[in-house]
Amino acid sequence: MGEILDHRRAASAERIESLRRELVRAEELCANRACVYITGSFARGEASGHSDLDLFIVGHGTRKDPALSRLNEILVKADLIESSKRLGLPEFSGDGQYLTHHTDSELIGTLGKPEDDVNNTFTARLLLLLESTPLLGKAAYLKITNDVIASYWRDYQDHRNDFMPAFLCNDILRMWRTFCVNYEARTQSAPPEKKAKRKLKNYKLKHSRLLTCYSALLYLLAVFSKSRTVSPTDAVHMISLTPTQRLEWLLLQPELEKAHPSIKDLVKKYEEFLGNTDASEKDMVSLFLDKQKSKERLDSAYQFGDVVFDVFEILGKLEKNGRFHRLLVV
Repeated sequence: MGEILDHRRAASAERIESLRRELVRAEELCANRACVYITGSFARGEASGHSDLDLFIVGHGTRKDPALSRLNEILVKADLIESSKRLGLPEFSGDGQYLTHHTDSELIGTLGKPEDDVNNTFTARLLLLLESTPLLGKAAYLKITNDVIASYWRDYQDHRNDFMPAFLCNDILRMWRTFCVNYEARTQSAPPEKKAKRKLKNYKLKHSRLLTCYSALLYLLAVFSKSRTVSPTDAVHMISLTPTQRLEWLLLQPELEKAHPSIKDLVKKYEEFLGNTDASEKDMVSLFLDKQKSKERLDSAYQFGDVVFDVFEILGKLEKNGRFHRLLVV
């Protein structure tokens, strides 16, 4: 990887570790009962000095009988807020509205059900699998993650030699399309500054969010092309990698040599995106108020998507009969 991403990874890890050292009381409260995991740019290993902190709290138990009591949940949140302020970290996204407590039974029990979206368990579960790193309660985090994987791989034993993770892939595609729909729904009839903010979100969406979703799909497609199956162990390894680390993993696979030039181009374009967004939101909005500069940024976002598509198509052609690639397309 290049200098920008190497620096971002080191800085993100250092700031996470500094926060972890501050959270002694919260760690004791979570113990083996619950975990707090980070998502967003910090979890992806690409946070800048302007990045905020996105967290989810997930504990064992049920909504009626959670392992992390209501009082302890409040104490954990208070410790998170106070420690973040002491370290000078930006305030939590949405004034803390996403700092919610779910249980593992909710994440698993709502899978495939209508209430999944309403309760925000869909977002919590998908981000757990696509871009998360444990801040507190690592043992609980690993147990919950493995249980979620087991739910998506519930038919694995009967198809262990040719298992395609269709359920998970459909949810990943739904996640991406939900991001896109939410963007479109909020861009109508807005004044110039709000439109500029939406263009900025679109620019970020078509880089970081797209890579979060499609790096996982590319990884799963590559594994299936090579092994003719995807095991729960493969999923565990995928989750342990950030989106850019999944690209690095693809570059280490000799059988994917035909895709390597496009993957390298993807990495280069993504680092350019990171450099272009290393500024305050105010400065970025000002840039997107300039029609020419805004057009240049959005054109580059479209080009990034083109390269993702190119890699996707190359990997699809490398699959022997194209079954998994077809499932992801149609």
